[in-house]
Amino acid sequence: MQDAGFEAWCVGGAVRDALLGLAHLDWDLATSATPQEVRKLFRRTIPVGIEFGTVGVLDRDGRMHEVTTFRHDVKTDGRHAVVQFGASLDEDLARRDFTINAIAYDPIARRLHDPFAGQVDLARGIVRAVGDAEARMREDRLRALRAIRFAARLEFTIEAATWVAIVGSAPHLTRLSPERVKQELDKTMEQVRYPSTALERWRTSGAFASLVPALASVPDEVLKAVDALPMPGPPTRPLRRVLRFAALLSGCGAKAAERTLRDLRASNQEIAVVTSLVDRWAQHGQSCGDMLASGVLPPAPELRRLAASVGRLRVTAFVRLAAARWHSGSRVIAPALVRRLHRTLIATAFRDPIEIADLAVDGDDLRRAGIAAGPALGRMLAHLLEWVIADPTRNQRDALLAIATAEWHETRDARIDDVRRERGMNG
Repeated sequence: MQDAGFEAWCVGGAVRDALLGLAHLDWDLATSATPQEVRKLFRRTIPVGIEFGTVGVLDRDGRMHEVTTFRHDVKTDGRHAVVQFGASLDEDLARRDFTINAIAYDPIARRLHDPFAGQVDLARGIVRAVGDAEARMREDRLRALRAIRFAARLEFTIEAATWVAIVGSAPHLTRLSPERVKQELDKTMEQVRYPSTALERWRTSGAFASLVPALASVPDEVLKAVDALPMPGPPTRPLRRVLRFAALLSGCGAKAAERTLRDLRASNQEIAVVTSLVDRWAQHGQSCGDMLASGVLPPAPELRRLAASVGRLRVTAFVRLAAARWHSGSRVIAPALVRRLHRTLIATAFRDPIEIADLAVDGDDLRRAGIAAGPALGRMLAHLLEWVIADPTRNQRDALLAIATAEWHETRDARIDDVRRERGMNG
């Protein structure tokens, strides 16, 4: 681009992270060229945000880099800005959020341009708004949440005036779409080693009160539980992020957790997993923790009931959530005992009959034995499963059929007697 007579600078997070010695693959550029001129200069481009001056340029490896024309804001509603091209590099950097993100690098001349002393703030570990902090927050309300995330991820402090502006911005955060709020929470769970630092600032600033009311008074114990769960790491480990959300919402109850995630436009799959784990924690976490705190595992029948309630495929997730909550609480539970619980639950879940499908009889068997189809048949299967969970040796076809038919006839006779008595009274 410089060969064609245009200015071109690397800008944004990649420059910041490079100065900190952190890996960053998303190198973006700011240029004096207009979007149309950028598209003429490169063979493979994507119009990712032409109206805002941004063109996606694909490199030889197929990786996209955003190339944005120097610009300045004409007006903004707190989330979307109307921009004007023809600005200088300094004007373009002046419209950015924080000094640590307002550093430009010329890769040809190998020189940095840092008009707002971003390198000083990097060295001091400070997140500071560019210029007037309140003005920066009014221009884009998302900046309040981004400041919190950057500070937590980089383990920086937030400069005093910037923090005051964040707190002042909290009541106005409802301008943000639920999707953008969820995206910020996702990034916090994915990028921050100890998310409680960020989440505590969401609580203290009033961001939770405005955006996620169920978490407005989330206790420190719950935030510490989120820290006890590992970072998601590669994209192949999405369950880790879901587990962190389950820990964060574990103090709300399953219904509030589901409502919160639906309000944030979470995926149906994420909602199902999180609410299931939160519900099982509410049902079993306290009693199981009490038993472990006394130095012993729950008895085998209770372990089978726990595995049946949690489900085979979620045993590991449940134990990790429970361990994080136990770790953050006041009780002392030996890690070796938690590992033993995990091994025993896994063995139980995949060895013993804990699901209706594991029974030696099914619905067809019961219907052939004379039990009518309908809700009563489902209740009978559930009753048989509970009987087998108490003692897996009972899972024998003849024994289960005998119990089922006996109870069916008993309940049927009782219903007949009830009907006769009712008719007699009405006689």
